Amino acid sequence: MAVELFTTAWCPHSAAARDELEWRGETFVEYDVDQNRAAYDRMLALTGGQRTVPVIAEEGKPVQVGWAGQGCLVHHEEQP
Repeated sequence: MAVELFTTAWCPHSAAARDELEWRGETFVEYDVDQNRAAYDRMLALTGGQRTVPVIAEEGKPVQVGWAGQGCLVHHEEQP
């Protein structure tokens, strides 16, 4: 399973995590949790409900939440 990166377009820490993975030559799949509700729900399941991005997961387990001690809080409106 590839590395999974859960991000938002507006979070600078998400961009920094993406840049680092690219610089290291990692193969990863990126999910924008603002645009993809299923990815948002998966991120919450992986992190035990934490809404902070970026999240890096390997083999279906989170290895990092946030970036360099920082992160961005994601707010999703609940759908009826």
